[in-house]
Amino acid sequence: MKEKFNWKKELWEWLKIIVSAAVIALVLNTFIIANSQVPSGSMENTIMTNDRVIGSRLSYLFEEPQRGDIVIFRFPDNEKIYYVKRVIGLPGETVDIHDGHVYLNGSEEPLEEGYIREPMIPEEPAHYEVPEGCYFMLGDNRNYSADARVWQNTYVKKEKIVAKVLFRYFPKIGKIE
Repeated sequence: MKEKFNWKKELWEWLKIIVSAAVIALVLNTFIIANSQVPSGSMENTIMTNDRVIGSRLSYLFEEPQRGDIVIFRFPDNEKIYYVKRVIGLPGETVDIHDGHVYLNGSEEPLEEGYIREPMIPEEPAHYEVPEGCYFMLGDNRNYSADARVWQNTYVKKEKIVAKVLFRYFPKIGKIE
């Protein structure tokens, strides 16, 4: 004999699934991953305009950000906005920019940066001294990036770094390096 269909029981089962999925998504997005869209060309060709990226919020719990990492962070001039840039200067380092190149800690040799889109257009020489607990960030598309060189608050505090970018998921999927 066929059982009578119970709408209330079916609705309750669906409701439990939907609520569980919402809780899991909330926990993932709050504690494990960070999702961000890059609205400009400041990180091209590594990350293209309007790409969506995922970062790991757990990356810097047990290690410090490294030079070359691409990170999602709270913009120092307006912490309600998230930015995505590359770590260039580490705490306690000096960063000099002249003749279209980046120099670290007084080095005679420029930083090797195979990821930048095109050579930097030379600008006025600039010197930065990265405070302890802070980082100096630049975009990969230096000629079209509003980055630490132009911010009012030049440095990003470690606690304002939200996640290390791992991969792009839209419009195409791929690892970010």
